Amino acid sequence: MSGRFRVGAALTGVVVLTAAGLIAANGAQADGEVATAKLPAADQQLLQVQGQAQALEDKLGSRAVGSYLDDAGSLVVSVSDQATADVVREAGAIPRLVRYTLEQLLAVKSQLDDIATSSSAGRVRSWYVDPISGTVVVTAPSGTKDPFTQRFLRKALANGDKVTLRRSRGTVTTTDEAFGLLGGYQVDKNTGYTCSLGFNAQTSDGGRIFLTAGHCTAGKPSFSRNGYIIGNTRSSSFPGNDFGTVSVIEGWDQQGRVERWGASDVMIRGAADAMVGAELCKSGKTTGWTCGKIVARNVTVNYGNNRVVRGLFQHTACVESGDSGGANMTGDYAQGITSGAALISGQCLDKHGQANESYSQPIGEALSASGASLVLG
Repeated sequence: MSGRFRVGAALTGVVVLTAAGLIAANGAQADGEVATAKLPAADQQLLQVQGQAQALEDKLGSRAVGSYLDDAGSLVVSVSDQATADVVREAGAIPRLVRYTLEQLLAVKSQLDDIATSSSAGRVRSWYVDPISGTVVVTAPSGTKDPFTQRFLRKALANGDKVTLRRSRGTVTTTDEAFGLLGGYQVDKNTGYTCSLGFNAQTSDGGRIFLTAGHCTAGKPSFSRNGYIIGNTRSSSFPGNDFGTVSVIEGWDQQGRVERWGASDVMIRGAADAMVGAELCKSGKTTGWTCGKIVARNVTVNYGNNRVVRGLFQHTACVESGDSGGANMTGDYAQGITSGAALISGQCLDKHGQANESYSQPIGEALSASGASLVLG
């Protein structure tokens, strides 16, 4: 390791990457899988439930609106007819009957996506198919009266009780930050802004990269840490998606760990899909290690100025400016990359008495599009 890059000081606790997939690492990392029998009981149970959920959703296809974990940690699958509910029950899960089919709800979400990308969603914050309510949940700030927001909400509410309108305070924004002398595992852009490093990875041809948010790599900046160059932007996808990759120069020690801010690092064992109801913790340079629960997936988020991102998942861990691009974890498994959050005066919503609304890019899509696999711990 070359001393001039100060790798030990710079990257101790950088999150490692694992392969895309529900449970285990893929490709060349498959031989490094950790046997589930060696995992903590809580991790084993989570993986089993996630596997059961995926198998059921694959079997049911469009007959299932979605799945989630209830407060007791049991798997619930939302369906729109009794025959499918019987199949769910026979598989050992809890069926929840909802009024509308997945096709009906996805048609509404697609309509809203089209309005947002072709025109404007105004100040409407996000929208997604919610398996718990069996509706498309649309979130907008209270008291908004501008014409673009009002038009979008009229279009949404014209769908009747297929849509649930949720009012919330705060303004949704990406969570990069102007350059500052702040502690933690930050990566600094040559454009004067700061983000967080997500996961280290390796491409199929042996290239060394790290993943971060796409709005952090927009414009293809170079990145540094503590004044030492890490590398240049390799790829960037934002809006639409929110992930980017940075080529890592020789001398930096890419580790399969995530900094947990005051506690021992988290070793990365693999990657997992975001499941509604699952616990999630995120690591970022501003707010450190914060935890919450996943509340929705396949969320469309409107960051304003026609910057609409689809396919994110929403969670309740605190995220603030500078956390963009950081690692999202469920147990020892990579879930995603921090994209943005709703903030009030630059602060998480829970500091103002309401549940946090934070958004993340799923790791699987980012790895697949980048032709990469995570560095495991």
